[in-house]
Parts: sequence; structure tokens; C-alpha cells
Amino acid sequence: MLRTGALLAVGAAAVPLTGCGLLDRDGPTPPPDPLEPLAAESRELAARHRAAITADPGLADRLTPIADAHTAHADELRRLIGRPEPSGPAAPGPTVVDGARNTLLTELRAAEQSGRDNAAKACADAPGDRAALLGTIAAARATHLEALK
Repeated sequence: MLRTGALLAVGAAAVPLTGCGLLDRDGPTPPPDPLEPLAAESRELAARHRAAITADPGLADRLTPIADAHTAHADELRRLIGRPEPSGPAAPGPTVVDGARNTLLTELRAAEQSGRDNAAKACADAPGDRAALLGTIAAARATHLEALK
């Protein structure tokens, strides 16, 4: 009887350990960071500018610094988030119409406008330790709008 009681006690003690995650190698997945969409948007904006340069190489001097700024913002947001960029499909570039520079620039301005608005909202909603970076990103996107006129 003592042996049966001891076995039951050991078995009962082991059951909660397997269900509580102590023996699991992978911990719970952390919730998504509120800056994830802004980091992804920065990568997408960089890709859109680079696609526009490919479509119209004459825009390289004008668009390369903007694309580089978006890449730097995405990298810094990733650092702040503390997680690598999720893998997924490549970001789409602007619609390319041969010789239609105005179309390219119009599409880039619309994307920058939306991006600026998103960064400004994220800045307003962010805690103080993140607001400075987000304010800088919003300001940079506002200057990009001017450069695309």
C-alpha cells in the first residue's frame, strides 16, 4: 500500500510539470510589438523606392537617399523591437509604366503620405522611450514628401 501511495504521489507530481511548460524547450510566443507594422512599412517603402529607381534610373540621385533612410529606420525599429524581421513575401514596388516618371512619383508620394501619418500616430501612441525615434521617422517621411514634389 505504501508503494502504491508513493507511486501515485510521484505520478501526480509529474503531471503538472508536463502541463506547465517547465519541460518545454520553446517558451510562449511573445505578443507582437506595436512597432511591427511600422518596421514592415519602412522596409516596404525602401523597396518601393528601389523599384522606382530600377524603373527609372534617372531618379537614382533623388530616391536613393530616401530608400536608404527607410532601410535605416527599419533596422533601428527592429533593434528596438528586439526580434528579427519575420520572413514573408517581398514587398511590392510601385506600378511601373515605361517612361511614366510622374506616375512613379505620384505613387511614391501617396505611400510616403500614408507612412508619415502612420509614423505620427505611432509616435503619439508610444511611450516616451520610443516617441523620439518615432517622431524622427515621422519628420523624415514628411521631408521625403517634399523631396518627391
